[in-house]
Amino acid sequence: MDKADNAMLRENILKLKKQKEAVILAHNYQVPQIQEIADYLGDSLELARISKEVESKVIVFCGVKFMAETAKILSPQKKVLLPVLEAGCPLADMITPQQLLELKKEHPGAWVVSYVNSSAQIKALSDVCCTSSNAVKVVKNIPIDKVIFVPDKNLGWWVQTRVPDKEVIIWQGYCEAHQQFTLEDLEETKKMYPDARVLVHPECRKEILLKADFVLSTSGMLIRAAQSQAKRFIIGTEEGIIYRLKKENPNKEFYSLGKEKVCETMKKTTLVELYESLDKEIYQIELDKEVIEKAKKAIERMINYV
Repeated sequence: MDKADNAMLRENILKLKKQKEAVILAHNYQVPQIQEIADYLGDSLELARISKEVESKVIVFCGVKFMAETAKILSPQKKVLLPVLEAGCPLADMITPQQLLELKKEHPGAWVVSYVNSSAQIKALSDVCCTSSNAVKVVKNIPIDKVIFVPDKNLGWWVQTRVPDKEVIIWQGYCEAHQQFTLEDLEETKKMYPDARVLVHPECRKEILLKADFVLSTSGMLIRAAQSQAKRFIIGTEEGIIYRLKKENPNKEFYSLGKEKVCETMKKTTLVELYESLDKEIYQIELDKEVIEKAKKAIERMINYV
């Protein structure tokens, strides 16, 4: 698609957005064209808060399915659209409701802390949700000493190391993109840029978390990069965030930790899909009332804890 087509699409999207009283939310991993047109850009926690507070009748969520579901849970009266129906999350699919129910039977009395990267049904079976930016705070704050943490094993391990006084039962799921980063990647990149600060996402392998200068969510990376006196950074997360880091810090340099890692489902949403979603009002997120009510308690508890 050439620049003229892009410009026309952008213009049509903005017109439709105004007509339909819609707001466009986009995750930090989205392609640059989506990041540029979004009304709000952020990580899972930021976008969850925004989806609850925004007054627009229609929310178009440029991300993956669990994020759009979260928006619907927090704003069930609003129309929530996911531009690409197939934009799922392999990590979220790594645990089923039946598996979680069996885990709860094995550990009666334990609280279920579900990472926001999970389905609405998993959230509905949880006591509280968390994001990568607040997982440690959430687990510290809950009034129970035994925790079932699902579905990400690396974030679960990170939480366990930071809250040693609690027992954390960790489900063995993982993010396919973050799991690709290796210690060899880190060592080789560090040799190339020895003065660079290393910022990594807690979904990375534990050996990388131990070697990083900072373990942060994507929003945490943006804050750290802006405030730091350092001029070079090695980034261990999905490559989409690097576009925003460079844009907001033009006098600093950012390098991927090894070869750039891509979340294929995050990249499915383009201006074409965004336009069609607004025009045809597809694909609407629909959830059972009972699921919404139960999941909402877990998400709101998360927000209240931090």
